[in-house]
Amino acid sequence: MKNIMLALLLVTCCIAIVVGQRATPSSEVTTRAVAAADAFLATLEPPKRLKAHRGLDDKTRIVWSNLPTGIAMQVGATERNGLKLGDMTPAQEKAALALVAATISAEGFAKAMAIVDADQVLEVRSAPSRAAGSSIRFGRAEYYVSILGQPSTTDKWMLQFGGHHLAINVTLSGRQNVLAPTHTGTQPASYSVDGKTIRPLGEENDKAFALINALNGDQKKQATLSLEARNLVLGPGEDGKTTAPEGVRVSSFTPAQRATLVSLVREWVDILSAEAAAAKMTEIEAGLSDTYFAWAGPTTNGQGAYFRIQGPAVFIEYAPQGRVDANTDHIHTIYREPANDYAAKALSRSAQLLLLMCGAATLAALATLRQVFTA
Repeated sequence: MKNIMLALLLVTCCIAIVVGQRATPSSEVTTRAVAAADAFLATLEPPKRLKAHRGLDDKTRIVWSNLPTGIAMQVGATERNGLKLGDMTPAQEKAALALVAATISAEGFAKAMAIVDADQVLEVRSAPSRAAGSSIRFGRAEYYVSILGQPSTTDKWMLQFGGHHLAINVTLSGRQNVLAPTHTGTQPASYSVDGKTIRPLGEENDKAFALINALNGDQKKQATLSLEARNLVLGPGEDGKTTAPEGVRVSSFTPAQRATLVSLVREWVDILSAEAAAAKMTEIEAGLSDTYFAWAGPTTNGQGAYFRIQGPAVFIEYAPQGRVDANTDHIHTIYREPANDYAAKALSRSAQLLLLMCGAATLAALATLRQVFTA
């Protein structure tokens, strides 16, 4: 009888593990990112390598922020993980940015660098009036690249690229590439380069206004929040927290309205590589009926408005900063995945091995049960 109980317990535990977790092989993107990470680290002298490469754990992964150099982060840290571009040689910076480019999509890299360039504009504009002795700094030199964990095609590791208004946090684990949590923002919201106007978050803004104005009267009324939202609810420093869904349920949307919402969500998800983004969008679209869209502020494009998209597989916020009558030039956004920030659901290689061992043990337990009941 004791053998039967032990065998049943083992089978039950192993079934729970198998159902809850699954191993995934490496993807082309992960393989490319590992090679780029190794190449970047190889360019660094030992002291720089120690800054750029740290262990991945619950304390290191949360060190990111939207705030500029010189202001303590929401989690209390005074400096980002990693090595900043301003402390790199040209060859090291080239390798660092090649790592970022290898890990995300071309569109995502372009968006990130547009945010960096906007901050350089802010540095040029603000430096002359900065108080003497101030430690606050903006600009390209203040963006950091960090590798957390051992770059691997199987085990979990993380790339961070961030500075003022940018915190790209990509966790890689085999085929799984998870963007959450990631902060994008910009100040200024628009600037010119060689006569061309650059709007780092212009598509996010324009598609959101297109969506709110595509809703009918009842839908718009449901979507509109009663409060004046001025900041992110689940921004930097708010890991592990939740907020109740508000707004209009996407189950009431027409196909055209759904298509507009999906296109809006892609502005964040498509920061990932094409393969990872496609997998994530499939997951998001499967839960659209339980997804909500909320809005606060004017509905005329050119004015600042807050919006939120919240569903089983995605949480997005867009929050203009400052007074309602002057908040179009400073934007904060956040992208999160409920229950999967930092790839919480990803299976490490050690867990994969445990799973294999569990599978073998299950077979042995089933054999024991067979012998007992056929004796």
